[in-house]
Amino acid sequence: MRRPLVLIALSVLGAWLLLAVLAGVVSPYDPLAQSADTYAPPSAAHWFGTDELGRDVLSRVVHGARLSIPLALAVVVLALLLGGLLGLIAGYVGRAVDEVIMRLTDLVFAFPQIILAMAVTAAFGPSPANAVLALVIVSWPVYARVIRGAVLGIRGENYLGIARMLGVGPITVLRRDVVPNSVGPAVVLATLELGNAVLLLAGLSFLGLGPRPPAAEWGAMIALGAADISKWWVSVFPGLAILTVVLACNILGDAIRDRFDVGHR
Repeated sequence: MRRPLVLIALSVLGAWLLLAVLAGVVSPYDPLAQSADTYAPPSAAHWFGTDELGRDVLSRVVHGARLSIPLALAVVVLALLLGGLLGLIAGYVGRAVDEVIMRLTDLVFAFPQIILAMAVTAAFGPSPANAVLALVIVSWPVYARVIRGAVLGIRGENYLGIARMLGVGPITVLRRDVVPNSVGPAVVLATLELGNAVLLLAGLSFLGLGPRPPAAEWGAMIALGAADISKWWVSVFPGLAILTVVLACNILGDAIRDRFDVGHR
């Protein structure tokens, strides 16, 4: 908290979360309302200009936070729960179970994230729910690897052996001793992966595999602006929104990593 850059990152993330909650109050126009004032450059009436249908870009960027950020949070939470559970089992049980889970992670790692996510989304059909599902499928292995490594690092500790000698069950050992001592790396990774989830969701939407029009979503807005780069404001402002969120997540993740001192894991 004494580092100015971290305070700026927290302020940026807090501002975006606040905008996502209050989007219906703070946006100057209805994000879906069309007008005859198409492709208007930034002005006093439309601070971020308008798009090809005369929709206010600022309002769409603000409402895009209501869609992009919660979807990214859902990806991170679900991938953390799935990957964390599998990593916990692999690290604590070991032997054949560990081998099977780690080979499954290797299989997923063999494909580029965006390519595999595109394949999954195309198979199930473009929608926000399917985009989240696809990204959870491609994201969970990294959490499984990190949690497994943390569990392996503490599995041989004396206090775990003493707990077993006292007759404490494995579920209680996991809940009381293993999980609390392996959560640090997962928190760091989840913070960093939040920015990555925003980027991947925007990438799927840019390719037409995310939320369907006319929903306001940052990646889809960039795709519309890419059709005519002379109308730079249509894609630049949602791109800046993605940039600020990703940078803030990375800065915050680095700060948390330094705090927990888990850079060696």
